[in-house]
Amino acid sequence: MLASLAVLTLLAGVLLGRLGQLQLTDHPAGDATLAGPGTATVHLPALRGRILDRDGRPLVDNAARTDITIDRRTLADADAEDGGRATVRRLAKALDLPFYRLWGRTTLCGAPGAADPPSCWSGSALVPVPIAEDVSARDAAAVTERPELYPGVAVTSQPVRAYPRPAGGGAPQTTGYLARPDAETVEASDGAITADDLVGATGLERQYDAQLRGTPGERVVRVDARGVAVEELSRTDPVPGADLVTTLDLPVQKSTERALADGVRQARDRGHRADTAAAVVLDLRDGGVVASASVPTYDPSVWSEGVSQGEYERLTTGDRSPLIDRVTGVAQPPASTFKAVTLPGAVAAGADLDDEVNCTASHRIGDRTFNNFESRAYGWITWREAIKVSCDTVFYRVAEDVWRDQGGLSARDDDGDALIDTARDLGLGETTGIDLPAESAGRIPGRAWKREWWESTKDASCAEARRGHPEISDRSRRDYLTALAQENCDSGYQFRPGDEANLSIGQGDVTATLLQMAQVYGTIATDGTEPSPHLVRATIASDGTRTGVDAPATREVDLPGESGELLRTALADVVSRPGGTARSAFSGFPLRQWPVAGKTGTAEVYGKEDTAWFVSYAPTTRPRYVVAVVVSQGGTGGATAAPIAREIHEELAGVEE
Repeated sequence: MLASLAVLTLLAGVLLGRLGQLQLTDHPAGDATLAGPGTATVHLPALRGRILDRDGRPLVDNAARTDITIDRRTLADADAEDGGRATVRRLAKALDLPFYRLWGRTTLCGAPGAADPPSCWSGSALVPVPIAEDVSARDAAAVTERPELYPGVAVTSQPVRAYPRPAGGGAPQTTGYLARPDAETVEASDGAITADDLVGATGLERQYDAQLRGTPGERVVRVDARGVAVEELSRTDPVPGADLVTTLDLPVQKSTERALADGVRQARDRGHRADTAAAVVLDLRDGGVVASASVPTYDPSVWSEGVSQGEYERLTTGDRSPLIDRVTGVAQPPASTFKAVTLPGAVAAGADLDDEVNCTASHRIGDRTFNNFESRAYGWITWREAIKVSCDTVFYRVAEDVWRDQGGLSARDDDGDALIDTARDLGLGETTGIDLPAESAGRIPGRAWKREWWESTKDASCAEARRGHPEISDRSRRDYLTALAQENCDSGYQFRPGDEANLSIGQGDVTATLLQMAQVYGTIATDGTEPSPHLVRATIASDGTRTGVDAPATREVDLPGESGELLRTALADVVSRPGGTARSAFSGFPLRQWPVAGKTGTAEVYGKEDTAWFVSYAPTTRPRYVVAVVVSQGGTGGATAAPIAREIHEELAGVEE
């Protein structure tokens, strides 16, 4: 530990010294602004704070990169015909680099005769120009050993973001990355940020950018007629940013990332596409996020080592971008995991949990037949059994009754709709409030939403109905889609009984993020105390002062009647009892020592394979963690998502011990 602290202290000193010398490369000091006749002010960015796990282990760190710079005053003082070219040629030969590449860096972008970007220098004209970056120790030594050959040349250390665990455990979608600020950010900063700084673009880097960035300094210099800084008049040193201590736990994070990657690979081996996935672990003591993982993922060190245009496009393009945080940023139908919401809604609507319910193979509503999963019938069963075997038709009947009691097609709003009210009471349809800059609210579709959707899509639906899908060769499919388009054109604003039925099993237009469903199950596990997900628990200033960040306040949610107690029993049955949809996934798991409760979900997605869900908590005797997993196009929840959660629970059981 002492050795580590010594290294960190030495590194911080190197970096601070580096910033004090203003030897900035890809992260330049910024444009000089006139402070008076013959003077200019140079912006000095502060050393950025680190992002740590709950025990102080770095997830995002700082490192030193060795660069070679050349002083602009030396170039300006050189022979007019040579302009410093001889020095640069010697340097290029010593470094085994092309002369044109190094010389291009000595030219200021936008100046007459400058090299084209990015070969030119886009930073301040008042600081030494970095003409070679990330050079080896041997090359740096070769330059410093012969200073007479390289006037105005210096070997410097450049602070860069470092990612100690590129192979896993760094939670890159959660911690985020840095990028150049846009014009609005620069203008709103009142001089604290320049166009050449790096600021948080996503994740915690963005959410806590002000704390991580610290307080910039400045250097006032005298400038001669050539625009060259010839004398420092004053300086204010920057104050380094604060470290963030997060709620993430590195061993659990690594295990979660590994389990998710293994589960996706195994699903693909079974023939599923399994194109995206996510997993999250919540600590029910305070709502802290212990682990958060997304697939596809990426090595965050690309931002420090340099990223090609092709790699940048791969990272940023499409809905499979590895940069997307699929725990908080992607909402999709939660399938049968939503039945844990519908059951309390059924009780609120008047259902008696002591009654038996009829689990038929199908249920007809109007002119549509809604089938049970795999069209299986269980006959008359208890509500507890209905959750364990995940019977759909039981919930279809509840939904039809609720829709009818609400007023059917004549209902004006959703007030009093027990299923919709319960979903919203449990926090669905709105963000959780986690301390991240981008979070999806999901959707609980009701009557007002249906009309808004129809008004925004009516013209397209009518045009589609008139066109008749001539591109589809299958006549029955073409006719079906044409009729559907016509229905949406004519009466798509109506909230039909089928809409309520689909909502009751987490299908249709209802969507939720993985974090939202984890929050719901945390509320059920604690009998109504809703966890407030968050990621930061403290900051540590550059002087070592630690300031705790209070966890967001929890709120109490009413679980009507005995619905909470029945759910907790039934969700445990899903994992441990014969017929439970997750029992096979937990075969051989030490449930006596670490009892798990949860619910599988298998969401049907038009034109794609099913999406696999599993949301769980443990230990049931004293709930501590929620573990939630989703795999898009991964097949069934019991076969794909539940085994991933099992592997994460194995890690948590060890952590608890």
